[in-house]
Amino acid sequence: MSSEPGLGLPFLPGCAFRDPMKKSFHRSQTLGYKNGFAFSRLPTVGIGGERLYVNQLSQAELDELSNMRPTLTYGQAKQAPPSGFVPAHVAFDKKILKFDAYFQEDVPLSAEEHYRIRQVGIYYYLEDDSMSVIEPVVQNSGLLQGKLVRRHRVPKNDRGDHYHWKDLNRGMNITMYGRTYRIVDCDPFTQVFLESQGIELNPPEKMIFDPYTELRRMPVRKYVTPSDFDQLKQFLTYDKQVLRFYATWDDTDSMFGENRPYIIHYYLADDTVEVREVYKQNDGRDPFPILIKRQRLPKTFVDKKKTFPSCVLEISDQEVLEWYTAKDFAVGKSTTLLGRTFFIYDCDEFTRNFYRDKFGITDFQPVEIKKKPLEEVPQVIPPYNGFGILEDSLQNCFSLLPKPPRKDIIKMLENHHKVLRYQVALESPNPEDRKRRFILSYFLSNDTISIYEPPVRNSGIIGGKYLGKTRVAKPGSTTENATYYEPSDLTIGSTIEVFGHRFVITDADEYVLNYMESNAESFPAATLQSLRDHFRPRQVVKEAGNS
Repeated sequence: MSSEPGLGLPFLPGCAFRDPMKKSFHRSQTLGYKNGFAFSRLPTVGIGGERLYVNQLSQAELDELSNMRPTLTYGQAKQAPPSGFVPAHVAFDKKILKFDAYFQEDVPLSAEEHYRIRQVGIYYYLEDDSMSVIEPVVQNSGLLQGKLVRRHRVPKNDRGDHYHWKDLNRGMNITMYGRTYRIVDCDPFTQVFLESQGIELNPPEKMIFDPYTELRRMPVRKYVTPSDFDQLKQFLTYDKQVLRFYATWDDTDSMFGENRPYIIHYYLADDTVEVREVYKQNDGRDPFPILIKRQRLPKTFVDKKKTFPSCVLEISDQEVLEWYTAKDFAVGKSTTLLGRTFFIYDCDEFTRNFYRDKFGITDFQPVEIKKKPLEEVPQVIPPYNGFGILEDSLQNCFSLLPKPPRKDIIKMLENHHKVLRYQVALESPNPEDRKRRFILSYFLSNDTISIYEPPVRNSGIIGGKYLGKTRVAKPGSTTENATYYEPSDLTIGSTIEVFGHRFVITDADEYVLNYMESNAESFPAATLQSLRDHFRPRQVVKEAGNS
């Protein structure tokens, strides 16, 4: 409940009255909810419903808030750049000022030149005010050329200043890292750019060339007496006219030599000879098409007893007495070219017409070349050295990459896990070895034998595997016709020899008898009868015990 003093009345008891229009005296709510989220707000009216102007925003603040985006979600509003602003890396992208320059380099250790002129190109990149110096690469110059100064801002002095495009002009010297370059000219784009920026360019200068390089480019004077033979007339008359001969080179006298076919081309335009190889499909040779490249071939030298090593030197006209010409080639004759004797057995139709018109030769009967039959070399298999299985070692004699011998897969599947076990005794002159007993296992899947000795306590002999799984050959069998032990050879009381050791079969499993009786047609009767005689006393004892 509030009261205000009347106008002109002192603030004393009795001088105040209550406004009958005020009916709400509660405090305004400062907590609100919007979209399910609580937020605080400033009260707009006080107690009694009087409007508060303290927490109200001005009109300028209300206009600013109306134009601002929510900073909580999108962040502060970004100021838009000026409408006409373009960054330097965009305005000057790929815009380069190029200046042609050179520098002089001293050559102290040469009698032919005292200095060297090296031409370079100075590039100024407007986007980042960097520079680079590049020298064009010259073939076989012997110099490290290319990029002499990498792209970067080149220092101008010791105070930390860098070169600017305003410092570059034609007809001036510029020093970079102790080397002075003379700028003589620039390209049209550089000239237009500098003139547009108000820079007055100096007149261009003439590029200076290296005197030693110019001296090397001058042709060497040669004094040759002109010949009476008109080579130009020969070229114009016989251009693109080639004589073709079919020949063979018999090299069978040398090791691994053979008789190979070749094609000899004689070019009438310049009297040169070319020998090309003839390849057949799947002949196993590398595709080198040319045996002798196109060149003039000497027929007779001036001095045949010359000892100077001229095999790698060019042959001049002064060393050759006579060159090969078209009249030196004929069908049915042999021709020696660079130490190789070629027998010409035929030629093409154009060659026949040329010889008929030029030399009057009409005999072009082709010669039949008979190929020598190849001698069949018998394959000799070396003797077995005792390492590994015989069939496995024999594969090394048939191919460079030996393959494992083929196995009888059906037999392995049918006789998988079928093993015939026998008890054998070692036949030895030593009394200690006579008491030793072994278990011989015959694997029906691959006809291999393994021998195992059961360990016996206090016998002084270490038991275990005596022989791994392997095929055992019978005594007296050869590597050409090897015979191996089979189940029919394993009878009670028989002796088998395993790699020089003799064993006597003394006992067998009942599975051996059952298997042989079920496959009686595959085993001889003597083997089956020996097993029956061996197991008959046991069967009698077993029947007596059951009864």
